[in-house]
Amino acid sequence: MDLSPTTIDLPALPAVELAWQRRVIDDRQLLFDIHHAVGGPFHVVHPEQFGANLRDFQTVLSRHETRGRVYYGKKANKAGCWLPVVADLGAGADVASEPELVHALAHGIRGRDICVTGAAKTDALLRLAARHDCIVAVDALDELARGAHIARTAGRLRILLRVLPPTAPDSRFGLSEADLDHAVARCVDLREQVELLGFSFHLDGYAVAPRAELAHQVIGLCERTRARGLPVSAISIGGGFACRYVRDEDWAAFQRDHRDEWFHAGRRFEKFYPYAQQPTGAAMLDAILTETCHGRSLAERLRSADIALFLEPGRALLIDAGFSVFPLLGFKQNADYGIATVHGLSMSVSEQWKGSEFLPDPILVPRAADPDPRPVATCVGGASCMEYDVLTWRKVLLSQRPRAGDLLLYPNTAGYQMDKNESEFHQLPLPPKIVVTDADDRLRWRLDR
Repeated sequence: MDLSPTTIDLPALPAVELAWQRRVIDDRQLLFDIHHAVGGPFHVVHPEQFGANLRDFQTVLSRHETRGRVYYGKKANKAGCWLPVVADLGAGADVASEPELVHALAHGIRGRDICVTGAAKTDALLRLAARHDCIVAVDALDELARGAHIARTAGRLRILLRVLPPTAPDSRFGLSEADLDHAVARCVDLREQVELLGFSFHLDGYAVAPRAELAHQVIGLCERTRARGLPVSAISIGGGFACRYVRDEDWAAFQRDHRDEWFHAGRRFEKFYPYAQQPTGAAMLDAILTETCHGRSLAERLRSADIALFLEPGRALLIDAGFSVFPLLGFKQNADYGIATVHGLSMSVSEQWKGSEFLPDPILVPRAADPDPRPVATCVGGASCMEYDVLTWRKVLLSQRPRAGDLLLYPNTAGYQMDKNESEFHQLPLPPKIVVTDADDRLRWRLDR
């Protein structure tokens, strides 16, 4: 059956690509050599791009003459290669577990440049944070009490108090207004054990105005807290910096024309990540700092109040910094489209396990060119025995009929996609991360440590 675009009308969502990605993809032998070495699926990561993204955020802070620090949200990717870049650029790391904290320390990030966030922390994590002079974002009154008790022997604990956003009263994170007032009073009494640096919050979504508005409010909270005798000097606005994966026009067309028949078995999804949006990354930080309240920008208020701005981007530092590669195991025709099966699991492209879909088009890297190539429509399944183990429910167009031994590349997966939900189901090993660097005008690779 002819599976060309003339017989099946499907949208295209090609990923926005940077030069380094295209160079690696075009070097087909490099990808097949890596596959030969590792045997199964693998992730390719590029720390130089991560460094460029980090510098963009730091440049915005500098341009606005705003004291602050960028803390890399480490949960977004487990690779170690990002951490020396963080250390070398004078940034910090945002961690939420003992292994994450130890990993950051082992790669050269100083304890005082680490912020410990997340839900209620274990005593061991609080003790480690105190010993290494980390900052801890305290989320509850009992956590404050435990931290103060541990600090009696482990050393004074530097903390931020996490604010429950007024726009998210049902969130399980953050201190209510009453608990926050009580926590500040306790910090006055616990000066010997606890140093209150300031306040933090995190908002869902990717809008500029709510973040700036709440930051303006927290500056006022800092000023009231200083009046109580605590010289607070910092606020953290968390992460959630928007990213772009595809072109605006492609994303708009997809949203406008979205139909169930574009997906295998008519699969429906409640929502998708906004794969094209603006402003993104460091430009979003710029917009937040420019947002005004009572005629003054956030940057102006931070400067006049001598308050540092902390932020915790994860995905926004990893955007364009990696992709995932799955070997093709086979392909079969199914009505007007095919089903490709890869050596790997959908757990390694994690949107599926959030009840959604990773939408940027995968790219076929054929082992051999087809003498008469025709675009082929297919969905992509994983190697497990589960019906729902599907990497791509959407019927996508590949450049030619996929064959066993080809590679299927998923672009721009470094932010959360690679390892958020990875699994050794069927005793399959986790895909290794391959660090690609450019040295002496040629590409080199190594296993991430």
